[in-house]
Amino acid sequence: MGSVNKPIRVLVVGCGNMGAAHAAVYHQEDAFEICGIVSRGNSKEKLNVALGGGYPLFSDYASALVETKPNAVCISTYPDTHEAYALLAIARGCHVFIEKPLADSVLGAEAVAAAAREAGVKLVVGYILRQHPSWQKFIELAQQLGKPLVMRMNLNQQSHGYMWDVHRNLMASLSPIVDCGVHYIDVMCQMVRSKPVQVQAIGARLTDDIPLGNYNYGQLQIKFADGSVGWYEAGWGPMISETAFFVKDVIGPKGSVSIVAKNAAATGMSATVDVHTQTESLRWHKAAIGPDNEFLAPDEWIDLTDEPNHLELCRREQLFFLDAITHNRDLNDHMEDAVNSLRIAFACDQSVRSGEPVKL
Repeated sequence: MGSVNKPIRVLVVGCGNMGAAHAAVYHQEDAFEICGIVSRGNSKEKLNVALGGGYPLFSDYASALVETKPNAVCISTYPDTHEAYALLAIARGCHVFIEKPLADSVLGAEAVAAAAREAGVKLVVGYILRQHPSWQKFIELAQQLGKPLVMRMNLNQQSHGYMWDVHRNLMASLSPIVDCGVHYIDVMCQMVRSKPVQVQAIGARLTDDIPLGNYNYGQLQIKFADGSVGWYEAGWGPMISETAFFVKDVIGPKGSVSIVAKNAAATGMSATVDVHTQTESLRWHKAAIGPDNEFLAPDEWIDLTDEPNHLELCRREQLFFLDAITHNRDLNDHMEDAVNSLRIAFACDQSVRSGEPVKL
């Protein structure tokens, strides 16, 4: 399905932040060809104009699949459609790039991964941080700190205007610690490569502007079999504080490593998509001390020159997708990791709702 000489025909489904970014990459890369753009509202028209026009537009996904006969489908819709849309594409023999989370339930995610294996098609989940050189370095350094690890992470977003609409729509089906948390749970799992054994989480509903029973602030804790522990916090909404909204910090017996996004933290723009991936600097602290209890080495600041913006990270995701298709890469570990991080996130959500720790 598709080769370097014959572009991969992609049906783009969903035209919000992520869908528009992925479509821009397909538009620019000769290896891909957009065969149609699908959305329920008028976002497809706006995207088509932004891309120079000329692409077939559809309001109905199922009929677009039949009419355009794509080799691949890019799904960037709200999470409650992910499972059904992915299964429809896979049933037609299409490769699938899908934004996280893979589905809005663990069973759904397992079903999509199983269907992709059975059909022999490639399934790539949009874990964008996996393509970021600084985050790759962050994970590599964390693995040098010894065990157990203490991992502290958050991403709070003071959302307003368009982004508050987006977040409210997301909270119709998921909480922030599931939708956003899967990224950072995935990072923690890569750092420790140990089995998660227990989670506990708390949440708060800070607005009547979201469905009853959901919450727009959550905090989770994960305990791993090797003794490592991880903490993650996510809050969305106009009431969220801009103070300490970006914490990415890992501590081990041999020291610590932190992402220090000095400029991003000073912007007061926690809901801006580029801020979520900006790294800027890694601070690597070594714990070794001499006879006088003083440190043997100063902290090391690592400033990686390759600091891709959001669109460039999307491009790298699509090149990973392209490589998987054209070279028939084994994506079993990728799919397993995506299902696993979602399983942990939903266990955390269960803990919020039950008020009890959940054993995994």
